Amino acid sequence: MEFMTTAEIREKYLSYFEGKGCKRMPSSSLIPDDPSLLLTSAGMVQFKPYFLQQKQLEEPYIGTTTVQKCVRTNDIDIIGTTGRHLSFFEMLGNFSFGKYFKKEMCAWAYDFSVNVLGLPAERLYFTVFEDDDETIEIWKDLGVPEDHISRLGEDDNFWRAGPTGPCGPCSEIYFDQGPEFGCDSPDCAPGCDCDRFLEYWNCVFTQYDGQEDGTLLPLPKKNIDTGMGLERMAAIMQGVQSNYDTDVLRSLVGVGERLSGKVYGDDPEADLALRIIADHSRAVTFMIADGILPSNEGRGYVLRRLLRRAIMKAHLIGIEGPFLNEYVDEIVRLMGDVYPEIVENRELERKLILAEEDRFGATLRQGQSFLEEALANLEGDVLAGEEAFTLHDTYGFPVEVTREIAEARGVTVDMEGFERSMTAQRERARAAGAKDAEAAWSTYGGVYADLLAELGPTRFVGYDATAAEARVVALVRDGERVDALAAGETGEAVLDVTPFYAEMGGEVGDTGLLENGEGHAYVLDAKAPEKGLTVHSVRCEDGPLAVGDAVVARVDAQRRAAIERNHTATHILHAALRQVLGEHVKQAGSYVGPDRLRFDFTHFEALTPEQIAEVERVANLRIMEAVPTSIYETSLDEARANGVTALFGEKYGETVRVVEAGDFSRELCGGCHVANTAEIGFAKIVSESSVGANLRRIEAVTSYGALAYVNKMEAELKEAAAALRVSPSDVAERAAANVKALKELQQKSKRAQGAIGGDAVAGLLAQVQEAPAGYPVIIARVEVGDGGQMRNLWDVVRSRMERPGALVAAAVTDGKPVLMAAGSDEAVAAGFNAGALIKAMGPAIQGGGGGKPTMAQAGGKNAEGIDDALQIARDMIL
Repeated sequence: MEFMTTAEIREKYLSYFEGKGCKRMPSSSLIPDDPSLLLTSAGMVQFKPYFLQQKQLEEPYIGTTTVQKCVRTNDIDIIGTTGRHLSFFEMLGNFSFGKYFKKEMCAWAYDFSVNVLGLPAERLYFTVFEDDDETIEIWKDLGVPEDHISRLGEDDNFWRAGPTGPCGPCSEIYFDQGPEFGCDSPDCAPGCDCDRFLEYWNCVFTQYDGQEDGTLLPLPKKNIDTGMGLERMAAIMQGVQSNYDTDVLRSLVGVGERLSGKVYGDDPEADLALRIIADHSRAVTFMIADGILPSNEGRGYVLRRLLRRAIMKAHLIGIEGPFLNEYVDEIVRLMGDVYPEIVENRELERKLILAEEDRFGATLRQGQSFLEEALANLEGDVLAGEEAFTLHDTYGFPVEVTREIAEARGVTVDMEGFERSMTAQRERARAAGAKDAEAAWSTYGGVYADLLAELGPTRFVGYDATAAEARVVALVRDGERVDALAAGETGEAVLDVTPFYAEMGGEVGDTGLLENGEGHAYVLDAKAPEKGLTVHSVRCEDGPLAVGDAVVARVDAQRRAAIERNHTATHILHAALRQVLGEHVKQAGSYVGPDRLRFDFTHFEALTPEQIAEVERVANLRIMEAVPTSIYETSLDEARANGVTALFGEKYGETVRVVEAGDFSRELCGGCHVANTAEIGFAKIVSESSVGANLRRIEAVTSYGALAYVNKMEAELKEAAAALRVSPSDVAERAAANVKALKELQQKSKRAQGAIGGDAVAGLLAQVQEAPAGYPVIIARVEVGDGGQMRNLWDVVRSRMERPGALVAAAVTDGKPVLMAAGSDEAVAAGFNAGALIKAMGPAIQGGGGGKPTMAQAGGKNAEGIDDALQIARDMIL
């Protein structure tokens, strides 16, 4: 066999199937269009509408071929322990939607394997579904010996999306790595658990529609869905036994060697860490580039977990400080020519990763505190497996680190309990993965999918007009199709032509009227429940609306104009933010309505007032230059080559629409915009806030909305000036002086309140007890406003005690428990230790604290534990 790089295999595959008539398609985003899926984990995901016959492939193509970036984390804890499991991988695939089937697929798979890749035919083995005689004969006709073909049962070679729906037999192709990789069993064959036979290609023949009673009905159009793991094929072609020894991943392992000083192959534990970091760094890079941001749920949680797992493994092999960007640089070098999005989003990747590395440092410290507290409160010498799992799952602590720290304290970890928790988590992940697989093939269903299939896409003319003649082609009421809507009824109307923009990309849907000869219906909203199908929410006013009616569709032009002004302003503000803050700024969500705009973007700290003012200045400078907007269509590749901004995380087709405002703002966008920036008037940012880790939000108004906002602020300023009896220009100075005076009064009041009443002190002194060690002590609940008053209380009590002694006090302030222990030098000399007392009492209130032998304090969460805390003090002192 001839050595081939990963890049060579990828290109040979795509070129081969392109030559057979398949259309080469770009990889889809890791964020699937289907909301039922968490992440894209297979090549067929983007082709679901084609498999379901909702979209048709244009002539002369007979199918498609792709290399799909995928992320799977169902078995995250196995990654790195074997040479096969990866969280990120590339899946080569070719797909047919009724144009070719088994005979062609098998012939091409055999030809590509033997004549393009050069795999020895005698080392290829094939499995088929046990009842699929047709495929067996096809392989035999291609020259495959019968003893190289195995029949396997439904569990291995029959693919189902779920209990019902599309399904069909599979045929898998295996490469014989040689008997030295086998189990020495005389029955060893493809499907065996040993490593001798390596499956590298799965061909799924989706030909049936599974029914609830178990019967299999033939599909009207038979489909092909194949997948070849690129990393696995690279291992075969490069003569290595592990994915991590292939050119791309081995280069990333090399980054870890350089940073850690470790040599791959010298130490199994270090090798495992190097493999995990190499794998996870690819997943992290591609997920961020596709618009996934770290968070505590959904895709963001998967990303954060991969990041933190890589960081922990790096620390275990001596890599300290920020390091992951070293990996990302290498990934961009190795794969950026195939996946330009990782190059375009490099600055964001860099800053986001640095922020997460810093944030995780704080989380690690929290985890260490959790472990320290768990060990301090441990009864016995075994740490519960559930607590070790919490450290692993919540704080990213590998269990080996927990064991190492525990063993240094003479404590063992209940590994059986830990594994039970891990197994339960894996089962939950696998169940979710199975649900995702079923959802990936389930039909969209519902009336809208039927309407799209029957009527085709709605023709949109709203870019050029706000009114159009149209025909009502369907009506829906309460989810069911109807022939007419009577006066006073509400429902949904589908037109053959519409000027109404359907809510999309953050821009709200249009409103307006549908007028027929008998009356009119108000259009309350416009949406696209299926891509390409515009559905108008309507309320009939003074006449029926029926299927077949000719209507004049009129958009509320004044409202549309306000939306257009806000939408174009969003683009200009985006460009201004990037100019002022940096290239890492990416749009991460928006709302564009007639009254205001909202813009979410990636950034890592609050904007200063000066930065907000500069963003406003830059944006309004461009607006007032009165630049005509230019809107045109081009190819995605051409737009990228010309530096047009693609929205972060957005998915685009081959043809895209570009909106330009001079040379300042150039974005891909399908929305409605002004013809000239001067129509915006001016833009005013009214708020800036956080909407999550690494995400900021600005809200702004333009045109009449901006004028109304400024007028409102001016009116409030004048009202404040009147109340302060100064001119509007002096409001700030007078307000600052008043605030200063108010703070001084508050401080005086607080000092006055801090003086503890005589009755309260007398009540405490009445509770003095003699400690066996020979000093007086008071252990009691008290009423104070805060910790400062509690310290003041000790000063007063100490001055009025007959002999130097100690005080242990507990209080509830703002609903939270507070503890204090304090003692005189004489009491400490006799054995009193405030710090030890507080450490022992803290767990009772679910809190902690510390201090010196003479003074210590603690806060907590459980106010109901105060009595228990005080009892602990009594037991220790009395």
